Amino acid sequence: MKLKCLVVDDEPLGRKLIEENIDQIPFLEMVGKCKNAFEAMDFLQNHEVDLMFLDIQMPGMLGTQFLNGLKYRPMVILVTAYSQYALEGYELDVIDYIMKPVSVERFAKAAHKALERAQNSSVSGTPAAAPATKDESSFFVNVEYSLVKVPVNEVTHVEGMKDYVKIYLSTSDKPIITKSTLKGIFEKLPANEFMRVHKSYIANVDQIKSIRNHVLTIGKHQIPVSESNMAELMKRINYES
Repeated sequence: MKLKCLVVDDEPLGRKLIEENIDQIPFLEMVGKCKNAFEAMDFLQNHEVDLMFLDIQMPGMLGTQFLNGLKYRPMVILVTAYSQYALEGYELDVIDYIMKPVSVERFAKAAHKALERAQNSSVSGTPAAAPATKDESSFFVNVEYSLVKVPVNEVTHVEGMKDYVKIYLSTSDKPIITKSTLKGIFEKLPANEFMRVHKSYIANVDQIKSIRNHVLTIGKHQIPVSESNMAELMKRINYES
């Protein structure tokens, strides 16, 4: 079993040292490095990660705050120079809490804890990743170096724009714009309420006012529906011709 690892540390030396330790452990595979929580959020939305080595004291957002904002997260080992966050870290169900500077022996011990949990989860059929403690009726996105809460029941539709998405809410005239993919946002939304109607659009089916000529209307917005998705949309709105 190989564990795909993400390293999150604002210090280049800190990232390098963890990377070197990962290279010493046969069952660890590094798939990414991030210098802050915001980069890590984007990475997790678009890549599969089993284990995250996370610093706590980082500019913009503490590592523990970052964990609290995640709907789903991989296994986490906190790597820090500060001992005062240990209790909070374990309350977040982290695998281990390592103090800097990290010895190879201590690093290996923490890594084996992660491997053991992953193997036990594989046998039991439950995911090794810890579920977030937050209500699943909302999720957080990165907006200009801040985490912004998005209530799912207020989302009317989502528009994809290359590296960014616009999330439209029933309670606001202005959309939330965040760096992400449409696929990443779609995975955060309940499948029984939302549908990918076009390569660039997700729609809240209950918010649809009308459909005409492969264009649906939600509020003041008109959204195209691709030919390949039209039949499924008709089923979703219980329309029979």
